[in-house]
Amino acid sequence: MNNRNVLITEDSSGRKIVVLPQIIFKGKRTIPWNKVEDYLMQYVGEIVEVTETKDIVYIGKDFADEFAGSKYTRNLKGILAKTKANMAQGIPEMVEIASQKRWSQDYEQKHGKKATNGWYRYNSRFALPVINEDGEIERYNVYQAVLIVRCASDEKLYLYDVQNIKKEACNPS
Repeated sequence: MNNRNVLITEDSSGRKIVVLPQIIFKGKRTIPWNKVEDYLMQYVGEIVEVTETKDIVYIGKDFADEFAGSKYTRNLKGILAKTKANMAQGIPEMVEIASQKRWSQDYEQKHGKKATNGWYRYNSRFALPVINEDGEIERYNVYQAVLIVRCASDEKLYLYDVQNIKKEACNPS
């Protein structure tokens, strides 16, 4: 997986950001979520440490399915759908730089044993290139997202989905 060319860097205010090298899911109309799910399968079995908290987060088989098929994902349209699909390139790095951990219970009790100890949410950031007509990188758009992590009955943390994707406002220098 090291050939993905994903970079972790800091912005001008010292906040970590995952820089994604390319747009791998290009589509004007619809995103091939089945292909996104197949792409994400490469991460199954990965164990990633969150630098800020030292939490260990596992990436299990259910992550790819939830990421590509969740209610949140099904409701995404246009550029946000394309953004979520392309962020798949940097999932382990996004977990690594995650911050602002917070807990919530499984309110609807719909996840049963999968999240008996509730959910954690972490903030993360990433940048995607904007490509011009000549195929060259013009600039990067920066986004923030919330990583949804379930706390299973075995006390292990499992990455479950990525939601609340928002483009950050530009700060021209």
